[in-house]
Amino acid sequence: MNNTANTGCPGPRNLITDVDGLMVGNASDDAVKTGVTAVLCTEPATAAVQVLGGAPGTRETDLLEPHNTVEAVDAIVLSGGSAFGLDAASGAQAALVEMGRGFAVGDHRIPIVPAAILFDMLNGGDKNWGHNPPYRELGHAALSDAAQTFALGSVGAGAGATTANLKGGLGSASLVLQPHGLTVGALVAANPVGVATVGETPHFWAAPFELDGEFGGLGLPNPLPADATDLRIKFRDQTSNAPQNTTIAVIATDAKLTKSECKRLAIAAHDGFARAIWPSHTAVDGDLVFALATGKREIEGGLDTFVDLCAAASSTMARAVARGVYAATPAAGDILPAWSGLR
Repeated sequence: MNNTANTGCPGPRNLITDVDGLMVGNASDDAVKTGVTAVLCTEPATAAVQVLGGAPGTRETDLLEPHNTVEAVDAIVLSGGSAFGLDAASGAQAALVEMGRGFAVGDHRIPIVPAAILFDMLNGGDKNWGHNPPYRELGHAALSDAAQTFALGSVGAGAGATTANLKGGLGSASLVLQPHGLTVGALVAANPVGVATVGETPHFWAAPFELDGEFGGLGLPNPLPADATDLRIKFRDQTSNAPQNTTIAVIATDAKLTKSECKRLAIAAHDGFARAIWPSHTAVDGDLVFALATGKREIEGGLDTFVDLCAAASSTMARAVARGVYAATPAAGDILPAWSGLR
């Protein structure tokens, strides 16, 4: 088996949109400290999902299982707002209908938009929204804003994200594999019950996978601090068993994959959570990864190349998690500092 799994460099944007056929849009509400991120497939893309957290919140995920009928999706939505945020997919669907997109049923178009949400209700924002939660409109705005470049950090689905010790955020990264030329991209709203940094230091657990100083270039602390593996758990002093967290993500490639292969790619990308977050996949996280394959490139090299692709999915996801926390910015009313305040 070859050893090229992580040989490569970031794409030109170092974003998931380096994968040909994808665009991303964000919409945020600064007063509520929440938001929505939408991934628009310029053409329907093969999709799958893997849920490993114990407290997920989802929409239209069953149809992504390999044994079910629907093969491709029009968009993926990641949202804050806990269960209220599931409305964001309806707004994204409305925007897609306006674009003439969706599965044709007679004279009607039904856009396929799976979605996942995270809990950002206790982050200092004003959640007294009355009769109309903002998420449907945020979903419409995020999909309508989709482009090849987009902001990271305290925006979109990462606008109100937190970790146990710092603000979380929206992160993204890409890798162009060599010699295959395939591209892998990750997008993540990092809102875990645990931490992305090592002990009390500003160093990221994802440091071994960092490319070009993309999240500070600090590497791992040497030696590791005595408190490196101490558990720092969000809200432990308040409601230790409450599902108030969740890291939700999309892993994507331009390779031509089946639904089953997309499922395996999503499983591999979860390893990136484990490399970047301590702890991950807990009973109070709803950790979830969607996988998208735009099918622009054939895979050459068979199983060896697919193993490389899965390894790249893991490392790229770890980088995206760290970039989301690294890019977070401070704002009035925050209950936790941004990473930039550690330096």
